[in-house]
Amino acid sequence: MRLLLRWLINALALIVATKFITGFQVDTFYAAVIAALVLGLLNAIVRPLLVILTLPVTILTLGLFTFFINAMLVWFMSSFVKGVHIDGFLPALLVAIFLWAVSTITSWFLKHD
Repeated sequence: MRLLLRWLINALALIVATKFITGFQVDTFYAAVIAALVLGLLNAIVRPLLVILTLPVTILTLGLFTFFINAMLVWFMSSFVKGVHIDGFLPALLVAIFLWAVSTITSWFLKHD
């Protein structure tokens, strides 16, 4: 149940992000749901490998490089999910930071549930 709730919250966060981040667009709620699913799968499968491969850079930047990894995953997701458009790296970075903040708040509320 919590996984489904997180999935829907991330889809809603993608819709909300379109209102605040210029250069990022999600056409429909269905596209946001698919994008949240694909992004969740990328974060579960690809992200751990990228974090391990870039561990020295991540350590040197005190963990800030993980935002770069997240931005690249958001940008990669937008390249094959129809209805999601990102105009460059900066909007992808801002979306990644926004999704991180939403995920942190969601985790806090679900932990204290």
